[in-house]
Amino acid sequence: MASASATGKLSREEFRRQKDLDAARKAGTAPAALDEEGKPINPHIPQYIAQAPWYLDTGAPSLSHQRIPEYDRSADKLDNWYDRGAKAGPAAKKYRKGACENCGALTHKKQDCLERPRKKGAKFTNRDIAPDEVVQDVAAGYDAKRDRWNGYDPAAHRAVYDEYEAVEAARQRLREEEIDKRTTTDLAAVRRVAKAGKEKAEGRDDDFGSSEDEDEDQDKYAEAADAVGQKLDTKTRITVRNLRIREDTAKYLINLDPSSAYYDPKTRSMRDNPMRNVPEEEARFAGDNFLRFSGEAPEVQKLQLFAWNAAQRGNDVHINALPTQGQLLHKEYVKKKEELKDTTKVSILSRYGGEEYLEKAPKELLHGQTEEYVEYSRTGQIVKGRERAKTKSKYAEDVYVNNHTSVWGSWYDLTSGQWGYACCHSFIHMSYCTGEAGISAAEASSAKQLLQIQSAADASSSIPSSAAPPSSMPPPPVPATDSADRKKKAEELYSKKRLGEGELALDRGKLAQALSEERKRKAGGGQDGEDMRAGKKQKGGYEVSEEELEAYRMNRRMTEDPMANYVDTEL
Repeated sequence: MASASATGKLSREEFRRQKDLDAARKAGTAPAALDEEGKPINPHIPQYIAQAPWYLDTGAPSLSHQRIPEYDRSADKLDNWYDRGAKAGPAAKKYRKGACENCGALTHKKQDCLERPRKKGAKFTNRDIAPDEVVQDVAAGYDAKRDRWNGYDPAAHRAVYDEYEAVEAARQRLREEEIDKRTTTDLAAVRRVAKAGKEKAEGRDDDFGSSEDEDEDQDKYAEAADAVGQKLDTKTRITVRNLRIREDTAKYLINLDPSSAYYDPKTRSMRDNPMRNVPEEEARFAGDNFLRFSGEAPEVQKLQLFAWNAAQRGNDVHINALPTQGQLLHKEYVKKKEELKDTTKVSILSRYGGEEYLEKAPKELLHGQTEEYVEYSRTGQIVKGRERAKTKSKYAEDVYVNNHTSVWGSWYDLTSGQWGYACCHSFIHMSYCTGEAGISAAEASSAKQLLQIQSAADASSSIPSSAAPPSSMPPPPVPATDSADRKKKAEELYSKKRLGEGELALDRGKLAQALSEERKRKAGGGQDGEDMRAGKKQKGGYEVSEEELEAYRMNRRMTEDPMANYVDTEL
């Protein structure tokens, strides 16, 4: 097909017409297509040659994308460069408006001036005004901009020779000074003198040649030589491998088992890991395929997979024909995917909560793996191994102060809900221990004991004076039923336990009656039960019993329970 691809997709009828036209052009019955210059296009040119890429497609048949573009070569000259240091005529005598405030030149401003900043600029002194520079506009072409030697002055290379000659002269002077310092007249000194003056001598005598100095000069130039199979730079000490060093083990010699990884001698490649029992991270050679999954290779595979999936969904994405477009679309797809994932995660956490459960502990702490072997018996005793050491606290343990025999917090009072010492029942921290006397005093001053004393005093005051026993007789004993009621009343008054907490002893009959009343109250919208309780309150004091509270809890609907509406459909 000789024509270039038109923008957009062709319909079935247009595609059929195009095919018929191409066949007619190849047969010679139809005239050939013309390009923008009016030249005919050979209909036998393949489509991949005649079709222009997307960044050069003009929408009309053309072969201009196959021809070398015509560039203006006038700027690509060898001597076309800036004239360094050229001045435009003599310097001005007076400062001109708009010139540099530092040197007085019109070709640049103060911030671009390359002269040393003056104490007082030329704008204020009108002296030593610098001449204007020649501003040249060098239009470099394609080749000139990429020529690394463009503008280079060959005369500047003379400085390299001068530096080398200066170094050699200084080295020769140091050798002469070293010879002058020595007073011996042995053969080695004579040879060194002869070596120092060999540049001035016309001829050379082999008898005065020094092998030591020759070796020294050879060592000087030996560092610049490259070793076999590598490039060595003595200044940066960076070694680059070109070939395998003969001392390194070849791939096919790592594992001599014939059933191990296959070695291809033509490409010198071994794709699989030759040592199966060695992890790939620890092996000195893990196979050529191990390198394919490192670096940018996985990203290229992901890009190719994205292009295939996009083509299946009807999108025009081709990774080979349009690599830039495919990479941009893949980057946009990954960005939108991450944003959608983040919004979904945030919405789920904001609705259901549980963000603290996403922070997992390390696997070492979760599994608690250890290499210590411990064997236990059926009763839990250690049979073999060492017992695990107890966790030490940063606080001092079993340290008793102020004559105490127990620590503070070893005793808890149920009636008052306070912590204290078990040895003296004292609630004050860092108090002095009183022992058994403190326990007796605490019991005597408790609310239960005070209520018993008050009830005994009330009972004694209610007896008539005529029937009162002598003062030497003890007070009558309190009935057991009254003491039990008072004890229960005292616990209710001075205890911090709330209604419904702790161990409950519910009456089944009262609980059934409370359940029926609660159902009636809910069926009637809560009005009947409220009127009933309001009537009881008007008649006298009304307190909620344990049975009524339990009936309310049993009939209450847990709206905040996330599993309230859960139905298992798999059963």
